[in-house]
Amino acid sequence: MTQASPNHWQLRETERIVPGNQALLGRKHLIVGITRLRNEALILPDTLDYLAGHVDAIVAYDDASTDETVEILRQHPSVAFVISNGAWEQDIAARKLAEGRHRGLLIERAREAMQFDWTFCFDPDERVTVNLRRFVTDLRDSETDAMRVRLFDAYLTPDDKAPFKPGCKLLDFRRYYGPEERDILMLWRNIPAIHFAAHHGREPGGTTHVGTDLYCQHYGKSLSIEHWEETCDYYIKHFPFDTYGRKWTERKGKAIHTESDFGRPLYEWGETLFANAVKLER
Repeated sequence: MTQASPNHWQLRETERIVPGNQALLGRKHLIVGITRLRNEALILPDTLDYLAGHVDAIVAYDDASTDETVEILRQHPSVAFVISNGAWEQDIAARKLAEGRHRGLLIERAREAMQFDWTFCFDPDERVTVNLRRFVTDLRDSETDAMRVRLFDAYLTPDDKAPFKPGCKLLDFRRYYGPEERDILMLWRNIPAIHFAAHHGREPGGTTHVGTDLYCQHYGKSLSIEHWEETCDYYIKHFPFDTYGRKWTERKGKAIHTESDFGRPLYEWGETLFANAVKLER
């Protein structure tokens, strides 16, 4: 794979392409997964094994990890390639803009390297709870070109606070979830009109017929007490204070929950949680 690209996003001097399973390149796939991550070595083996049952190939942008993330990605048979960044951007505004650029670079390189019908954009700490291959197959004759997924946060609770450890399975790892529902665009057809610009962040532009379906467990708040504190510090240091820093400063030292961060009851995963869902604005 060459590093020259005629498309909008170009590799920078700090970025390089790390080959993965090159047998995945030049082939036709149903779903290609894309992810942007940093220092996810703890949960990444389980993430990749889990996603291997849902997508045909994975491409990843590693944002200056200091752990074994790149090596874990490179060795997994479902990973086609990794774009590895060697320089962490400290500027808050630059970090925000990087979200769209990194994903745009990924999707363009994936389109150069492979043919595929659908893109699934995931974070390593998320678990969609249905079979994606079956789901998109059922959409074959639909006009739907993208799908929002209903995402719910899992929580550490007084009786369920053991840390996630290597060898654990993240799906259904926690018992309780907050009813706050975030509908996130995670799945879309691989058509040229759907693309990433710098201001897009996690969700691309260019979609026209968007549905909302599927459910997703999110573990960003519940891997361990230590990880909770690290998450607080990350948002405090690297995001605007008025929109993120203030609320995460207030959450320091409060990893264990008896209610959600929004003051609502917690529910076990299932119909009762979904019936009590409160949609949050995107």
